[in-house]
Amino acid sequence: MVVGRSPWTCCCWLGVVLWLLTGGRSFGMELCRSPPCSSSGSKGEHQPGVRPHCQGARCSGRASRPSRAFVHTTMPGRGQPHSKQQPPVLQQQQQPLTGSSLGHVAMVTRLTGEGCSGGGDCATRTPNGTLRDCKGIECHLPLRIRQKPRPAGHTAPCPPDQGERCAEPALVRITERAAQFIGEDLAYAASELGGAPLGVQLTCDVKPGENEFPSEDALILQLQLTKGQEKFIEMLKSQQMVIVDLQQKLTEQQNTLAAQQREIIEQQRKMYEQMDLIKVQYGMLFDTVKQMSFKSLQEDIQHYFEANLQGLQSQVRNHFHKSYSGHKVEVDAKVINIGEPLLNCGICESDEFCNFQKTPARCDKCTLCPAGFFQLSECSANADRICQDRDECVESPNICGERIKCLNTPGGFRCLGIPEKDAALGLCGQEYFFNKELQECQACFVCEDEVVAYPCSTVSDTVCSAGSENKLSESWAANMVLPLPKSSSAQVYPGLNLKIKGKQACELVAIEENGLLFKQHGLVWADLNFAVKHNCRNFLQLSLKFNNSEEGCELSGVRIEQPEGKIFQSVSVSIAAEVEPGQALSVLLKSPNQFCNQSKDLNIYDLNTPLSLFWLSHDTGAVAMTAQMSTALHYQTNYRPTFKLTSLSDPYMLTLSHDGRAIKFTETGVVKFVFHQALYSMGHTCIREGFSVIVYLNRNGTNAELMTVHKSGVNYRDTSVSASGATRVGAGDLISFEILSPAQCNVRYFGDSSGISVLSLIWIPSAVSTALSALVSITGLPTGAVRNKLLDFTQVSSSEKQIQLVSTGQLAQKYFVFTEKGVANVAFNLKLIHSCNILRVTLNHLISGHTQPTAIAQQVGGQMPEGSIWTSVSLRTSFEVRNGTMVCISLDCVHGRINHIAHEHGTNLSILWISS
Repeated sequence: MVVGRSPWTCCCWLGVVLWLLTGGRSFGMELCRSPPCSSSGSKGEHQPGVRPHCQGARCSGRASRPSRAFVHTTMPGRGQPHSKQQPPVLQQQQQPLTGSSLGHVAMVTRLTGEGCSGGGDCATRTPNGTLRDCKGIECHLPLRIRQKPRPAGHTAPCPPDQGERCAEPALVRITERAAQFIGEDLAYAASELGGAPLGVQLTCDVKPGENEFPSEDALILQLQLTKGQEKFIEMLKSQQMVIVDLQQKLTEQQNTLAAQQREIIEQQRKMYEQMDLIKVQYGMLFDTVKQMSFKSLQEDIQHYFEANLQGLQSQVRNHFHKSYSGHKVEVDAKVINIGEPLLNCGICESDEFCNFQKTPARCDKCTLCPAGFFQLSECSANADRICQDRDECVESPNICGERIKCLNTPGGFRCLGIPEKDAALGLCGQEYFFNKELQECQACFVCEDEVVAYPCSTVSDTVCSAGSENKLSESWAANMVLPLPKSSSAQVYPGLNLKIKGKQACELVAIEENGLLFKQHGLVWADLNFAVKHNCRNFLQLSLKFNNSEEGCELSGVRIEQPEGKIFQSVSVSIAAEVEPGQALSVLLKSPNQFCNQSKDLNIYDLNTPLSLFWLSHDTGAVAMTAQMSTALHYQTNYRPTFKLTSLSDPYMLTLSHDGRAIKFTETGVVKFVFHQALYSMGHTCIREGFSVIVYLNRNGTNAELMTVHKSGVNYRDTSVSASGATRVGAGDLISFEILSPAQCNVRYFGDSSGISVLSLIWIPSAVSTALSALVSITGLPTGAVRNKLLDFTQVSSSEKQIQLVSTGQLAQKYFVFTEKGVANVAFNLKLIHSCNILRVTLNHLISGHTQPTAIAQQVGGQMPEGSIWTSVSLRTSFEVRNGTMVCISLDCVHGRINHIAHEHGTNLSILWISS
């Protein structure tokens, strides 16, 4: 017995060691629970027909122990009763085997022999001789996906009376299936090898016989799921890579398609350019043929006339020598009687010549050289004037540019390859216009004794008209008074119209009860200077409007802040508009609330002719425009307004820029503009530094500061800033505006249809107008107690022949002189520091033959606002001038002194002159 149990003892100890190494799993304990049960191989072998004494679940003829992962009782019918209690090993906590456990299983399998020996079948059989319907985890699967049972003929059990003489079917050996499974891909084991449909049946015999260990189906399933998940993730990654590759290819194809489309567009553009070039060349060829035909015909006629004239002279000489009478000579297919007088034109006028081509000869007007031609020979008594075409391409080689070919044409020239839109912007240059019909530049016509009705522009020729007494411009001025209140409690809230009192009669306007009635159509520019001291609870609004329109339809307006009635405040409001006969212009003063009494809270300063205007005929070719500003939604420090056109008499001459922040001009001319912006400010820095309006003139893409206007600041008040001036502009120039405020000053800008934020301007052709700009001279600035002191100026714009700054004598740098008759408009802005109680700015004019100047217009300013460093005064007016009229500006300080005058930024003068 001792010797016979030695191998089993070794296996038990080995199982214990493996059990300890695997952390106390139930595998080793199961292996050593009972000695091997076999029919041979030991001294204790029992007799045939007697069942050996075997304990445990591995005895021959019993059903295999169920898998640890799925614990169930042994099926009856095989001579074994139902298990009422699970073996001790199955009572332990069921845990899936790890990789080390599988390694231990494989080692025990090698030690105890491969598979189930003895020829028995390890699979459990049903009583009918077929394999069991399910095994392990397969029992939990639906019937449609289970493995079909094998026929009973292959696994017939031994009859009970045969004993050892019946050989048991041999068990299929599956060596180290768990260890092999870890290193191989997941796959179902073949049913012929004893594997389950969803996993591998892991068995181990301690000794050849029917004892076996079932596989851990749960572990196998978990490993299969893990491997399957990894494969699925790898497949997803590969699919993502394929998708990314397809997206990249699609992007490349789209880029290639876009490049091909661009190439097609470029080829189409080149084709159109080639077609335009062919068209131009055809026109050139046609014009050349016409010109050459005309020249050859003219030369033939001249040669023929000279030859016949020589023949005629020889015939006359022969007549005198031979004394033949009644002889006739044929000249130019006509018979001339020699006996008649040869020169029978008589005496012609100075601008006529005797035309011998006519029969009889007569006096004809001398030919005038057309535009684009120059004179070769003067008109004489017997010959007409000879004109030659001017070759602009030779006189000005770069007239079309360095890379563009120039072609000379009769009376003009042509730049090959230049589109019409570029030529219409002024490519032809001065004294030339672009003829759309001929597609070339033609010289502008020059009017001799006639009046220019429409000057030459970039796309139209000069239009002349007979001289008449019709005026191109006219000016008018009037006084303004506050109407008497209807009662002691009359309020300014609903608004009241200021009364207008004209100083002189005028055929242009007529004074009515509530305004001015226009009698002629045209363009009007109006200026109003206003000074008031008020105690109204809120601001006042001064507006210019047409036809007594309702609130919200004013043309232009400014807001006068509320300073608690301490000082006089001065404002200037201007407007440009197109008028028709029957329209009326009125001046409206109103308050936003009812806490403003007309008789108690208003004190208006009596200025000299505060209202002035000039009128322009449509014959001047002027254009009027009005635009509104949009309301800014946020507080801004540096504000550039955006414009929206409300009226424009000629959309071709004036347009908005692409961003709506500037006005663009199509042709050269002179511009008179005014800018009004209403705002609300908060912050003490607003009062100290105030606001500045900067006007920019953009020429060739470069911004230049045209002028700057200062406005005293307010805190928690409504007010307005304004700027007005005149300047010369060229084709393509832009005018824009910017408002600067202190860094810690919150400003809200308003813009609506009530006219409180508006831009108005008039463009006038340079042929009938001009403009001059000047600054206060830094030398001789008046300071201290100033009494009617004249200001010195320095001219900053180019010299104009119609307006000049006197440079010599006692009036030097103080007076501006006009050399032609017309209408003038002056806009003056003064920035200074003073302590005067009243500050008066007066525009004076001096007529030839007079010794003392007289006042034209006046504006006043009150005391310095509390907390402010600078203050400002603005004066605007229009008046008529003659040849020799001179104007100057004087400054008067009442009860105080002037400390400093800004001579650059904030102080400026602009003068506009228009031909009458």
